[in-house]
Amino acid sequence: MSARTRQSLRFPARQGGRRRRAWPAAAAVAIGVMTLGVLAPPAASDSAAPPAAAARQDAVQRALNTLVRDDGMPAALASVQDRNGRARTYTAGVGDLTTGAKVPRDGQVRIGSNTKTFTAVVVLQLVAERRVSLDAFVDTYLPGLVRGKGIDGGRITVRQLLQHTSGLPDYGMHLDDDEIRNRYFEPRELLDLALEHPATAAPGKKWGYSNTNYVLAGLIVQKVTGRPLAEEMDRRIIKRIGLRHTYFPAPGEMTIRGPHPRGYHRSPADGPLRDFTEMDPSAGWAAGQLISTNSDLNRFFTALLAGRLLPPAQLAEMRTTVPAGTSGLRYGLGLTSRPLSCGGVYWGHGGDIAGYETRGGVTEGGRAANVAVTSIPTDEAAARHVNDAVDRALCG
Repeated sequence: MSARTRQSLRFPARQGGRRRRAWPAAAAVAIGVMTLGVLAPPAASDSAAPPAAAARQDAVQRALNTLVRDDGMPAALASVQDRNGRARTYTAGVGDLTTGAKVPRDGQVRIGSNTKTFTAVVVLQLVAERRVSLDAFVDTYLPGLVRGKGIDGGRITVRQLLQHTSGLPDYGMHLDDDEIRNRYFEPRELLDLALEHPATAAPGKKWGYSNTNYVLAGLIVQKVTGRPLAEEMDRRIIKRIGLRHTYFPAPGEMTIRGPHPRGYHRSPADGPLRDFTEMDPSAGWAAGQLISTNSDLNRFFTALLAGRLLPPAQLAEMRTTVPAGTSGLRYGLGLTSRPLSCGGVYWGHGGDIAGYETRGGVTEGGRAANVAVTSIPTDEAAARHVNDAVDRALCG
């Protein structure tokens, strides 16, 4: 796992000069960072609002401005939805460093590990249908598939996959950005890569973030349903709650379909920004392949926490958490809780993939916010500022 695990949930950083921040693709041409004058953020969208709302709007916009001005993010986007469903969107920076184009309001971005929550929801729907058991072993559904040094699918449960307590090694630690930019991976290839390495702990003994867990969860979905994971996500979640800008890219699909800001990446962390917008996302699959918008993520997490996607028993399982790091972050079954500065917690996940990072979730009171930036933060201060932007949006 990366040193930032306590701050975020991501494809872990690989040490050395090859892979520092995320598993995905390498870019083609290095580009220079534009001047701060060019990157001056546009005003937040929205008409006049009551004083309290205006103050909140200012706080969110200021947080995005900081991400662009002080942290070098090419662009930052946010969507905030109150408990009554009223939404505001914000942007800062530029959507294309080459042309200086504006940031598309509520543009599509690659949402990385937020995909895990979608995968977990499908698994838990199958649990509700009595087609999967959380406490069944992986071998029940994928007999003999999971074997390695200290690894036995006859000892790892479905619950441990979704909770990241399986002890399975993370294949993401062994992928290189430049190596996989144009490469298509079958899910079984990702699993095979992980199983070349020993277990990190005995099942159930330790929390440890591993994308391998969710590749296996996706394979279980496909085995039980007899249908591709992408189709099950689309049928059971995306169409069901009307996520109009969310989709699972098809095999070989390297572009983003709708209006979007371009995504940039530094690899190594002190290198120049490079354009990573076009890439093959298959190395993420059930762990990180989806594309969405901040507003759709707000709709998704709101619907999930309101019980529109899962029966009460399965939602309660999802919200049963274990400690994950030292910042108060807790991990359930594909769902996290994080403390708010104004008290209480918010529920969500977060994700990153070379070119994009997203953070956000929903409070117990039903307020939702998601923030996206178009480059993965490469230092703790920038990472903290992304989380601070979410906190400001949810606390006011």
